[in-house]
Amino acid sequence: MDGRILAASHDGAYVIRMKGDVRVTLCTTIEEYFHTMFEDPEFTSVWVDLCDAEGIDSTTLGLLAKLAINVKEKYDFQPAIFSCEPGINRLLKSMGFQRLFELREEACASPKDIQELPQVTGSEATVKAKVIEAHRVLMGLSEENQAKFKDLMMALERG
Repeated sequence: MDGRILAASHDGAYVIRMKGDVRVTLCTTIEEYFHTMFEDPEFTSVWVDLCDAEGIDSTTLGLLAKLAINVKEKYDFQPAIFSCEPGINRLLKSMGFQRLFELREEACASPKDIQELPQVTGSEATVKAKVIEAHRVLMGLSEENQAKFKDLMMALERG
């Protein structure tokens, strides 16, 4: 199933639900929503729900890592990430997400007003810059991640 991003907010509490196979094509949509969220003066919390995600690429993981780092720096708490899929849980842990998020291997409550975000298409240059930034964030989390993404980053920065 193609990836989709759904979101809801109530009194500064945000829920972001990723469904299907979430790939680089959604990176601009995701990042635009993060900007909207951080511009909300009532922002108090954010949960990320991955229970309906079938797959998540490294660019999306990098954007989620960036989200968690920004929340910690600006608001001094760790966001929660909910995931019911053992394979995705292993992926999150292999990337070091337990240091960034409160990992919850369970389903989260579904807000009544959750809606799909309209897909925002970025230019090729914009998307490439987001991909590079997302992977830099992931590489900054651990030496293992540096090794995993070193060749990809060299190719991206050359091309």
